[in-house]
Amino acid sequence: MNSEELLAAWERISAKVLEYEEIDASQMNAFFSRLQPQAMSDGFIMLTADNDFIKTWIERHYSDYIKMVLKDLYGMDYTVAIEVDINQESQTKQQTNQSDLVKEEKKPVPDSGEAAATEEKKPSFVEEPRFDQQTREERREESQLSPTSTLTFENFVIGESNRMAYSMAVAVAEEPGKSMLNPLFIYGRSGLGKTHLMRSIQNYVNETRPDLKTVYVDSADFLSEYIDARVSHDKDKSSYNKFKNKYQEADILLIDDIQFLQGKEQTLDIVFQIFNSLVDEGRQVVLSADRAPKNITMDERYQSRFNSGGTFDIQPPEIETKLGIIKSFVDEYRASSNQEDFRIPEDVERYIAENSSSNIRELKSAVTKVIYAMNAFNKMDITTDEVSRLLENHFSGGPGKKLTISDIQKEVERYYDIPHSDLVGQKRSRKIVYARQVGIYLSRHLLDLPYNYIGKNFGGRDHTTIMYSVSNIEEKLKENRELREELENIKNRIREM
Repeated sequence: MNSEELLAAWERISAKVLEYEEIDASQMNAFFSRLQPQAMSDGFIMLTADNDFIKTWIERHYSDYIKMVLKDLYGMDYTVAIEVDINQESQTKQQTNQSDLVKEEKKPVPDSGEAAATEEKKPSFVEEPRFDQQTREERREESQLSPTSTLTFENFVIGESNRMAYSMAVAVAEEPGKSMLNPLFIYGRSGLGKTHLMRSIQNYVNETRPDLKTVYVDSADFLSEYIDARVSHDKDKSSYNKFKNKYQEADILLIDDIQFLQGKEQTLDIVFQIFNSLVDEGRQVVLSADRAPKNITMDERYQSRFNSGGTFDIQPPEIETKLGIIKSFVDEYRASSNQEDFRIPEDVERYIAENSSSNIRELKSAVTKVIYAMNAFNKMDITTDEVSRLLENHFSGGPGKKLTISDIQKEVERYYDIPHSDLVGQKRSRKIVYARQVGIYLSRHLLDLPYNYIGKNFGGRDHTTIMYSVSNIEEKLKENRELREELENIKNRIREM
């Protein structure tokens, strides 16, 4: 069987597995995308996975289904062999971890000409802490819109931007404490669904394993508890022990926004002690942050330990995922309000999806505002023009909320005096590469679009090249005042469009 026939046979087998009612399509697709067929003959098929965890998970959850499909298709029993392909593992790790990938000086990049035309510096993704008052307001708003008890896997909308993080969260909820995903570290910008996944794990375990003790805490609240316990310790010697025992006795400990603790060494040390104690005893720890472990400013031993299990990112949602979130939220409202016939017009849903930022809290609050307006004015046929006026000052993008990549490209081309064909083409002169990377950076930061989508609009460049361009400009911005002024000038031109 040649490679094309083998691939066709495997695709047919995979499609048949999906037909079983008990199979979750989103989860299965996430895992099967990490498998490659290697050989097949009568009664035997060999597959390779990119790491031990995927191999074990497939064997435990899908092997029997694969065997049943093979027997149905070919009329005989099959042996299904799954091995780990080290080369495949290396390749997949590179793809999966691209959001926290750091280019080394001598490491080749996909577009070698672009790399050569830029300074070979090691980009840094370290950001200033973002756990401010606005974030707290967003959390309060989210809790009002979706009580924590309703944050479940069932109502988490899955898209390409969050599929792997979702699948790994489900894996942890079903079998907490497995070493390959302990700790589970989920990271991404504020408002992309990290807290939803963590609460989903908590709610799933509470429902299915009430014998296990789950503890969820936001890192800011953890810090407050720690300070209170230390202050009270002088009066009540047991107060500190009570504080520590609360977390050390957890079977599943979930700590949200761990980056908030950077620079708070005493608190981090306590977290580290609790963390080590739980993991060493086979109890599950789940952490979240707005950046990858390596980009959190803390002792290297913390970074290494936090990154020792499974680390997965959530990217900004694409339009389709936003639409799914809107429809899901409307479904929740319809059920809770007993308005079975309530609908938001499809063109209004799309308007909200296209004009909102990547922040899901902002998206949901926009939908809430539209729902209230429709009910208050009995306006079930609300139009996009009416919604545009209603949400005129709602989206954080301000005037930029209606921007497109094309708009940004036009201003960059005008500013640097280069034609569009050069900006998105293959020319690699220093001037063109520089302008191209500025355009890519602005597209990412002004529109919150996924890397692969930006790449398609810049001549079909791949995910890694777009990441490199963004990180290269971010690095230059730290020391280059002229570049900061250029970007501000271009942004002002864009705002005036």
